[in-house]
Amino acid sequence: RLRALNRLQVILQHLKMSKQTDSTPEVLLEKKGGAGIITLNRPKALNALNLSMIQQIYPQIKTWEQDPETFLIIIKGTGGKAFCAGGDIRAITEAGKVGDKLTQDFFRGEYRLNNAVGTCKKPYVALIDGITMGGGVGVSVHGHFRVATEKTVFAMPETAIGLFPDVGGGYFLPRLSGKIGYYLALTGCRLKGRDVLRVGIATHFVESAKLPALEKDLIALKSPSKEKIADLLNSYHVKCTIDQEKKFVLDEHMEKINSLFSANSMEEIVKKLKQDGSPFAMKELETINKMSPTSLKLTLRQLREGASMSLQEVLQMEYRLSQACMKGHDFYEGVRAVLIDKDQAPKWKPAALEEVSDEFVDSCFKPLGNDDLKL
Repeated sequence: RLRALNRLQVILQHLKMSKQTDSTPEVLLEKKGGAGIITLNRPKALNALNLSMIQQIYPQIKTWEQDPETFLIIIKGTGGKAFCAGGDIRAITEAGKVGDKLTQDFFRGEYRLNNAVGTCKKPYVALIDGITMGGGVGVSVHGHFRVATEKTVFAMPETAIGLFPDVGGGYFLPRLSGKIGYYLALTGCRLKGRDVLRVGIATHFVESAKLPALEKDLIALKSPSKEKIADLLNSYHVKCTIDQEKKFVLDEHMEKINSLFSANSMEEIVKKLKQDGSPFAMKELETINKMSPTSLKLTLRQLREGASMSLQEVLQMEYRLSQACMKGHDFYEGVRAVLIDKDQAPKWKPAALEEVSDEFVDSCFKPLGNDDLKL
């Protein structure tokens, strides 16, 4: 009885946490002209996605896709700081601790939404202004157009919290040029502004202050085709001169990244970094040593396998991994260390790469039978 009561309290607490205190909706879904507009509206939480937002956005995309009067879909965030900083990790953590099924429902809903974006028949334009991480990447990167600005900060920082770069990371990361996707996934490296375009996460770069005008022009397009939308985005893109002469932040390290991160195992990557010994390699080694060894191994295999899979196969694989992480230790410990106690000192179990067995890694990729993700 007591456990049931405790569980109820935790769930009520979670509902309190993820609902906004005032009555403003967490996501706005509007039709303007021929455009369906999705506005993520939790600025205090940096527009992080929770389950109720996912459950509103998914059917709306499906409806607009069928609607002959809707010609394009635009997604953006409010508050000026973030497009979307990720998923509601705290709520998932609380649920996981008490065995609540939010740990299944959230990932299932989120990955179905990622797939809806990736298969959307209508042109889909994501205005990724500000912080765009994790779940925010999932609702943007699989769409046709991603418009970055000088305020965009991209990262997939999941290995630091005992997770892996999900939301289709296994699909888009290994498809970036060279081994940059592997590097971004394993180290959680942050890219800013124009660099988000340079690696191929964004398709266009526009000054943040020009986004309202761009949105207006998109809405004003008469029965726009993908080509017309691309032309309009290009016209804004070519006029934008911000940071044009700035060199790509990883330019001088690309050769190293491509050779060091091409190894077949995490142990080998670590060995190569140690042997290289350059300041860059040492800095990356230090970063990797802070990450969850389990996450690193899962991530490397996720990307290697995802490189030759369809988006649907990747999302199914990632759902299996998400459920393995929910049953494990490192996710809860990572969230505690990074988001809750903020001591930045997670105690990973196992604590070393060598202790994460191939058998264990294999088991995380096993089909879940009736519980597998259906797309």
